Amino acid sequence: MSEAIEQVSAVLDRMGAPRALAPRLLAALGTGAAERLDADPWLLLRLPQVTVEQADFCARRHLGEGARPDDPRRLAALTAHVLRMSAARGHTAVEEKRLATVVGKLGVADPAAALEAAVAQEGAVVLESTDEGDDDFDFDEGGVPEIPDLPDPERFYALPDVGHAEQRLGEQLLRLIGGNDPVMDSATAAETVDEAAERGGFTVSEQTRDALVTVALRPVTVLRHGPGDAAEVARALVCMDAIATDSQVGIAVAAPTAQAAAAVNADLARIREAGAGTGPAAAEDGEGTRGTEATAEEDPATPPEAGDGPEAAKPPVRAVSLAALLAGAPVEAGLVVLCEAMSVGVGRAAELVSVCADDAHLVLLADPGQAPSATPGQVVLDVAASRTAHVAELSDPAEPGPIAELAAAVAGGGVPEVEAPGREVVRVPAASAEEAAHRVVQLVTDSIPRALGIAAEHVQVVASREDGPAGARALNAACKERLNPGPGAHGGFDVGDRVLLAADGPGYGPGDTGYLREVDGGAVVELTDGTRVGVTDPSALRPGWAVTVAAAHGGRWPAVVAVFPPEVPVSRPQVYTTLTRAARHVSLVDATGGGLETGVRENAAKERTTRLMHILREG
Repeated sequence: MSEAIEQVSAVLDRMGAPRALAPRLLAALGTGAAERLDADPWLLLRLPQVTVEQADFCARRHLGEGARPDDPRRLAALTAHVLRMSAARGHTAVEEKRLATVVGKLGVADPAAALEAAVAQEGAVVLESTDEGDDDFDFDEGGVPEIPDLPDPERFYALPDVGHAEQRLGEQLLRLIGGNDPVMDSATAAETVDEAAERGGFTVSEQTRDALVTVALRPVTVLRHGPGDAAEVARALVCMDAIATDSQVGIAVAAPTAQAAAAVNADLARIREAGAGTGPAAAEDGEGTRGTEATAEEDPATPPEAGDGPEAAKPPVRAVSLAALLAGAPVEAGLVVLCEAMSVGVGRAAELVSVCADDAHLVLLADPGQAPSATPGQVVLDVAASRTAHVAELSDPAEPGPIAELAAAVAGGGVPEVEAPGREVVRVPAASAEEAAHRVVQLVTDSIPRALGIAAEHVQVVASREDGPAGARALNAACKERLNPGPGAHGGFDVGDRVLLAADGPGYGPGDTGYLREVDGGAVVELTDGTRVGVTDPSALRPGWAVTVAAAHGGRWPAVVAVFPPEVPVSRPQVYTTLTRAARHVSLVDATGGGLETGVRENAAKERTTRLMHILREG
């Protein structure tokens, strides 16, 4: 045990709190954690599992008569606690009156004083937005517009890191939008797209061509696509690469996680093979015969086949993880493309946009049917709604595969049976959570590898909850017992364990999955693309055979086993996002007793309170 953890544990002992909280408190509070906690026991509320009642108990034990209900430390902590709970639900800010109401329900006699205390102690920031509305000016009979009075600005409160990140994101997007210089003119862009398609041996629809012309003309574009559009996305990336090459601005393609980048590169490889006649034709629905497991064997430095023109002198376009792209900042490319953009919150998006050059064109490739990011914000939706950026759409596949067909049905509110001659979709009913867990392990370790030839290491379990008999925690324990049994001698892990990375670090980011390869002198994790990264912070590692839907968002795998146990709230975006994590196969283990269908039908997307749209409009 480190000295810092021991110091925090000693403070916890004095206030009657479990010592087990020490590592997470140290991670939350950072340098000087023990001193800060000793001076302010309500900092226990920085941990989501600690309740207000528990924090008050520990404060009274630690401070005695000094623990007053109106203590500014308590008021600030309660306000920040509400903001953290709100951020956990995806909101970036809370309107002032709403925040005061919620804080008051916690027993605070003077909510306004609590909000002031939070700002004074830097636990919250105050932000203002003016809702300009969507109405055009009204014209009187003389033809002179009647300009409405501007409403009073709304006051919002936010956690400092979240509020500042959203503000920074808006300002940086406005910087790019202000550049507004086309990469090439529309006619040249259309010709470049057609030439790239001819060289690649594929065709692009008029809709996709128009969308790519928009990318060349406009500084910020939301490029929408639907489920099963992996092949169309890959073709679009090939064409965007040609636009960047012919205009000599360069291109950078990123995906939120290493496994998503590997999946994109596998899609690109299929397109190249089909065009060269060296492999099977790329499936229109993106559910081809190879998955991301093929990408680790492909040399990213391998040049294309010899030929004429600039394409022959450069390696083919490849995606990298967002963490890897940010590690090489600043990004000098004139065309920056973010795949799976729905999964990226305001914090990560602000990092990306901030390192783009002033004249860069930013493309947010996104499937709007997916859930918003697990972290605060709804970047793609807000950028599109702001009307300051352009929105274009890629063509949907003419004949969607079974996974895409089911996902499209879910987007419409249904969960029908779909024909899957290649066993792309399998429904597995279960009578209980325990039976569901048994089925999951059976699918991962036996059925899918045997029937489909997809190795267990390329199957990802996606659970709809963390706890319970069929939650991610229990499923990880069961999978480890079958796939890599061991004592967990290294902080609960053994070499060979599948892990999920839950924090940023050199070359990796939250949501990356891989395998623990070394532990001596620090953990070394091999990511999906074969890259090995050193992880110095043990708290960044989580078991990774099974992950929650939130953790899976932004990743793609050859096969996914989705499990929905009884009495778990199910929503349409949750199921849709889970389905679209799979490239070749998805097994739905359903123990909801009809709850899956009901949730998809009745529980559509929940609204989030964000400020990005207003920031962009006010800019």
